[in-house]
Amino acid sequence: MKTLKEMLAEARQIIPEQPPAELKKRLDAGEPVVVIDVRDPDEYRDGSIEAANNISRGFLEFRIGSVASDPSTPLVLYCQTGLRSMLAAKALHDLGYKNVINLQGGFQRWAQSGLPVVKDTPLTSEQIQRYSRHFLLPQVGEKGQRKLLRSKVLLIGAGGLGSPTALYLAAAGVGTLGLMDGDVVDVSNLQRQIVHTTASVGRPKVDSGAETLQALNPDAKIIKLPMRIDVDNVMDIIKDYDLVVDGSDNFDTRYLVNDACYLAGKTNVHGSIFQFEGMATVFAPNQGPCYRCLYPTPPPAGLVPS
Repeated sequence: MKTLKEMLAEARQIIPEQPPAELKKRLDAGEPVVVIDVRDPDEYRDGSIEAANNISRGFLEFRIGSVASDPSTPLVLYCQTGLRSMLAAKALHDLGYKNVINLQGGFQRWAQSGLPVVKDTPLTSEQIQRYSRHFLLPQVGEKGQRKLLRSKVLLIGAGGLGSPTALYLAAAGVGTLGLMDGDVVDVSNLQRQIVHTTASVGRPKVDSGAETLQALNPDAKIIKLPMRIDVDNVMDIIKDYDLVVDGSDNFDTRYLVNDACYLAGKTNVHGSIFQFEGMATVFAPNQGPCYRCLYPTPPPAGLVPS
């Protein structure tokens, strides 16, 4: 009968290891790697790698097909220190999964390296009911909903584009919404800026919008930013958000937001509309062109209506 030491030595001859920093680079690059946390659920809830799927060691062979039906799928396994996951990786290798890697040092080393860790709190019964339709979607599910609840999105503009965007993001359960707009509600706004009501006329848009969003979903934390974005505040404001939605109505702001998002490595979701024509584009730094790449210079003043 083999000892644990002998089993680990045998597994290490077959299963390569990867340091946490290298896995982080692969995830940031968008590689199609499946990360599996083989710890028990209570360990997983105390802190985990965001990209990870939790399949505890005792169920791994039975449930691996739910996250990696193709034996050629790149897999990275981890546990707390890297020992259980090494043996688990060997078991998957024996099942025919040949592209299996063990995370060196496990979750403990990942966390000690200062890499991002997520810790989920249990969903309340009201949240389970509110987001129940999301749980039915394989692209969202409970894991995706938890990620939405942790997410922070900055909305630049609470007008024709920002209003419906804010409503849907709040309804979907995005945990933190930064609502940025320096204007007040005018009666001419109301036929399209649906986050405001007639009673809001004359009030700051961020106050009106925040009340509507909070009433729609008390889970959402609304950060009111009653100002215009400019070169002096843009970098300080966007640094706290995961995603920026640019619903501005002028080219100066669009180029400013684009440049700031590129420098800060933030994804910029840009939209614009004129009468019955519109466009929406996602600009992800280092994954494709930016707004300035598509439109190197703004059009002459007065040529394009806002």
